Amino acid sequence: MNHHLHLCTENFTLMKIIVAITGILLCVSLHAQKDSIKTLRRIDVIQLKEKQDHGLLNEVEGTIIFATKKNDVIRPGESNADLSTNSTRQLFQKVPGIVIWENDGSGIQTGIATRGLSPNRSWEFNMRQNGSDISSDAFGYPEAYYTPATEGVERIEIVRGAGSLQYGSQFGGMVNYIMKDRIEGKKIGFESYQTFGNYGLFNTYNAIGGEMKGFSYYGYLHHRNADGWRSNSVYSSTTAFLSAKMQLTEHFMMGIQYTHSNYLSQQAGGLTDSLFQMDPTQSLRERNWFSAPWNVLNFNSTYEPSKNTKFDLRVFATIGERNSVGFTKSITTPDAISSSTLDYSNRQIDRDWYSNVGAELRMAQKFNLFGQQQTFTAGARTYSGQTDRRQKAIGSTGMDYDLTIVQLNNGQQYEKELLLHTSNHAVFAEQLFKFGKRISIVPGIRYEYISSSADGRINTSNTGVIHENNLNRTVLLLGLGGEFKVTEKINAYTNFSQGYRPVTYSQITPSATTDIIDPELKDASGFNFDAGFRGKLKAILSFDVNYFRLVYNNRIGTLIQNGSNFITNVGSSLSQGVETFMEADLLSICNAKQKRTCIKLHLNYTYTNATYTSWNNPSIAEDPEKSIEGKRVEYAPEHIFRGGLNITHKRFNIFWQTNFVDEVYTNAENTVLPNSTATTGLLEAYIIHDLGLGIKFSENYSLKAGVNNVTNTIYATRRSGGYPGPGILPGNGRTMFLTIQIKL
Repeated sequence: MNHHLHLCTENFTLMKIIVAITGILLCVSLHAQKDSIKTLRRIDVIQLKEKQDHGLLNEVEGTIIFATKKNDVIRPGESNADLSTNSTRQLFQKVPGIVIWENDGSGIQTGIATRGLSPNRSWEFNMRQNGSDISSDAFGYPEAYYTPATEGVERIEIVRGAGSLQYGSQFGGMVNYIMKDRIEGKKIGFESYQTFGNYGLFNTYNAIGGEMKGFSYYGYLHHRNADGWRSNSVYSSTTAFLSAKMQLTEHFMMGIQYTHSNYLSQQAGGLTDSLFQMDPTQSLRERNWFSAPWNVLNFNSTYEPSKNTKFDLRVFATIGERNSVGFTKSITTPDAISSSTLDYSNRQIDRDWYSNVGAELRMAQKFNLFGQQQTFTAGARTYSGQTDRRQKAIGSTGMDYDLTIVQLNNGQQYEKELLLHTSNHAVFAEQLFKFGKRISIVPGIRYEYISSSADGRINTSNTGVIHENNLNRTVLLLGLGGEFKVTEKINAYTNFSQGYRPVTYSQITPSATTDIIDPELKDASGFNFDAGFRGKLKAILSFDVNYFRLVYNNRIGTLIQNGSNFITNVGSSLSQGVETFMEADLLSICNAKQKRTCIKLHLNYTYTNATYTSWNNPSIAEDPEKSIEGKRVEYAPEHIFRGGLNITHKRFNIFWQTNFVDEVYTNAENTVLPNSTATTGLLEAYIIHDLGLGIKFSENYSLKAGVNNVTNTIYATRRSGGYPGPGILPGNGRTMFLTIQIKL
C-alpha cells in the first residue's frame, strides 16, 4: 500500500508541475496574442518534403533536429502494404536492415530490430505514439504489447541509434507512430476500410474527422478477428482512438489524444522441428490464451511566440495489463487428460498491471550566425512507471480464457508477487551549426537519472521475500553528427552517438532465493556510428547507402559462483555492416501529371556482421570449445534482401514484393542442431513473395486485393523458451485478402 501511495503522490506532484507550466504558457500566449485570433495558422503539422510512401525527415521537424541522423518515414496510406493485419514485412519493406519476428499473423504485436539487436516485442526501440511512450515500461520492461491500427496512422518515423540523445534508452533508436488528426478540407469527413480474407479474417475500420476554424478532430473504431492460419490461433482485437486539437491563438495550440485497445488471442504454442516440417499449421496447445487491455492518453501543446522560437509540451500516461493463462510446460510434455483425475492439468495464470506517467518539454530556437540560420534545441523529461507483477497462480482446468484462481499456494493466490518501480529524469540539447550552404555539424548531449526498484516476494517461502532491491544511476551520453551537401539533392552524412540499455526488472529480480544480483550491475552501454550517402539523381533515382557500427558493452548474463546464479555484466558484442536502399522511376514519368503508365522498382540490401567480442564467464575459461567469443549474435541474419516492383496504369495498380532473410542462430552458443524441446537450434534462411492489386474507381471508392506468401513458403523466425511457445514458432503460410475502401 505504501508503494502505491508513493507512486500516486509522485505522479500527483508531477501533474501539478506540468499543469503549472501549461498554464503559464497559455496565459502568456493569450496575453501576447489576444488580437490575432482572426489570423489563425497551423503550427502543429509537420510538412514532409514529399508525400510518398517512403522518405526522409526534414533537417528540423518542430523542436527536434534530424539532420545527420539515419532516418526513414513510412506513410502506410500511400503504401501497398496489407494494412488489415499490420503486415510488418510489407510496412517496413523499404527500410533496410529491419529484422522481423513473424510468428503472429494477427498483427497485434510488432517485433522488429536492426543491427544485430533482438526483435523481442521491439524492446530495443523506443516505441512511441504521437511522441509519447507506449511500451509497458520504457526502462524496466520496454516491451510493446500494443500496436495501433495502421489504417489510422499518418506516418511512421524511424530514427536509428542516433536517436538516443533525443529519446533516451534503447540502442535501436526510436519508432514513432504519428496518428491521423483530421480529414483535410472537410468539416465532417468519413473513412471506411472493410477487409475480408481466408481463415475467417474480418477487419473493419471506420473513422470520422475534419477541421473548422482552428479546430480539428479525428476518431476511429477498429475491429479485427480471425480463426488464424494455424490451429488454435483464434484472435479478436478492438481499438478506439480519438484526437482533438484547437488552435487557440495564432501562436498557441493544444490537443489531446486517447487510445483504448483490447485483444484476446489464443496461443497455438511452439512445435518440435519434426512436427514443424511435417505440418506447421498444427498445434499442441488449445488452452493457452493472452490478453492485453491498453490505454494511452496524450496531452500536447505547442507555443510559438515568434517564427524563431517554439515550445512543445507533451504529457502522457499509459495504463495497461498483461494477462495470460495456459499450460506452460515444454512442448514435449502433452497437455492431455489425466487417467487418474479424468481432467486436464491446472493452468498457470500470470498477470501484470502497468501504470506509467511522464512529460517532455522541448524548445527550439533559431538564430543567425556565420551568415546562416542556426537551430538550437533542448528539452527535459520526467517519468514514473510502476508494474504490479503477479505470477504462477493455479488456474482452472478448462479450455477458455479464464483468470479465475481455483487453488491457493501456501495460503497465497500467486506464488510470485512483485511491485516494480522506475523513475527517470533527463535533460538534453543539440545544436545544428551550418557553415555556408554545404556543411552542417550537430553536437549533442543527454544526461539521465534512473532509479529502479523491486519489492515483494519470488515464492511463498519465508526466504522468498525481497526488501527494496534498488538500483540508482546516472548516464551521460554524447553525440556528434556531420553532413556535407555534395549537390543540392545529394549529401554525405555521419553520426556518432553513445547509447545504453537500462537494466530490466527481470535482471534486478532473482528467480530463486539462491540467486545473487551484482551490487555493481551496470546498464549496457556503447555507441552507434553511421557514415553514408543519400539523395536523388534527378527525379529518377532515390538512394541511401551507409556503413554502420554498433558497440554493445556490459551485456548482462548469469554466471555460476559457489553453486549459485550470479547476475552480472558478462560480455560485449560488435555489429557492423552496410545498409543500402534505392528506388528507381524506370520510365522517368511517375511524378508527372500525365495519366501514363508508371513503373517503380525498389531494392534494399543489408549486410550485418554481429559477433560477441568477449564473454567473461570463468566457468568456461578452461574450455575454449565453450567460449562464446567470436560467435554470432543470436537472431542476427548476415544478409537481408528486400525488393519490389510497382506498376500503375490509370486507375489500376499491381505490385510485387520479395523478402529474403538469411539463417540465424537462436542462442549465443550458436547451436546448429535443435534440442529436443526445439528451444535452440539454427533457423534456416527463407524467401517470401507478396502480390497485390489495386483499383481506384473514383476519389471516393477503391479496392485492394492481395496474396501474402504467394508460394506458401514454410519458414520460422523465432524459437521460444516460454511465452508464447515454447518451441519453434512457424510464420504464416499463404493468406489472401480483399479490402474495400470508402472516403466521403
